[in-house]
Amino acid sequence: MFGFSAAAVSSLRQMQNGGKQFRRGLDAWDRQMLERDRRLTGFARGQTDKAEAPEGFELNNPWKVESRFY
Repeated sequence: MFGFSAAAVSSLRQMQNGGKQFRRGLDAWDRQMLERDRRLTGFARGQTDKAEAPEGFELNNPWKVESRFY
């Protein structure tokens, strides 16, 4: 039972990542690039070879306002 459930969870994670292995140890840069890929392609692990961004991408700004600490 344990082996079956582990294999099922692993398969589901792989399907959610577009057939790619699950990523571990993500830092801030990796998360930012995943967010950019999601905005470009609609899928977090998706990548595109188009040189031009899709229509409306310039209005889809990911910058978030962070509070300053003094």
